[in-house]
Amino acid sequence: MNKTLLATAAVALMFAVTACGGSGDSGSTIRVVTLSDSPPNAFVKDGVYTGFDNELLKDIANKEGLKLEFVATDFSALLGRVAGGQSDIASCAIAATAERKKTVDFSAPYNYQSLAIQVKQTSPITGKSGLAGKRVGVVQGTASETWVAANEPTAQLVRFPNDSASLGALKTDAIDATVFDQDTAEAYVKANPDAHLKIAEAFATDTPHGFAFKKGNTSLIGKINDGIKKDIADGTWERLHHQFIPNAPQPAEFLPPKK
Repeated sequence: MNKTLLATAAVALMFAVTACGGSGDSGSTIRVVTLSDSPPNAFVKDGVYTGFDNELLKDIANKEGLKLEFVATDFSALLGRVAGGQSDIASCAIAATAERKKTVDFSAPYNYQSLAIQVKQTSPITGKSGLAGKRVGVVQGTASETWVAANEPTAQLVRFPNDSASLGALKTDAIDATVFDQDTAEAYVKANPDAHLKIAEAFATDTPHGFAFKKGNTSLIGKINDGIKKDIADGTWERLHHQFIPNAPQPAEFLPPKK
């Protein structure tokens, strides 16, 4: 191969490597890791990744000129994939806690955490106090796990890799209750009428939800934050909230200015 061909090949290789960077530069593909089974925030329907968080992110990407590529994993692996650079953004109602901020950076808030205790309709559990001594299912690494451990230390925590496993255990009476995001729990009640599920208690927290990034990815974080502001201002956040999570509270800071 002559020098001209070598130089041409080298330039082509350089552009190929740059295009795979996923850093948020124009023309690159942003790799999003999410969940496939956690409605209404993040799930797959008809082969398409959707849900409140993912549709919000799609609209932000459209406004900011970004191309997204979605892949699913278990919740416990979400932040590890971002911290390790395998993905650029993690999207699925992720509580931006102080502990998580040690390993990843977060976008500006785009919602707040609400949790719910889910049980069978015949269960004697009516709320938080009823979890004492009970087998309580949680998805490993979630805010639900943290909340149960901190607020009902006598409960027997049963950790699962994903929502489906925790919900399946409740259906078969392998556990006494589960704790999910409120919106997710409400969706599971509606989607599983034969399981005779109910919400024993739902409660709001002051913990914000944010998209997660590898530490130091300030360029991409800035673009996502700009898109969040635009989606709030033009009513997109409000529209998607009504579409996917109409029963959840709408904090005033996420609503468009009154005309």
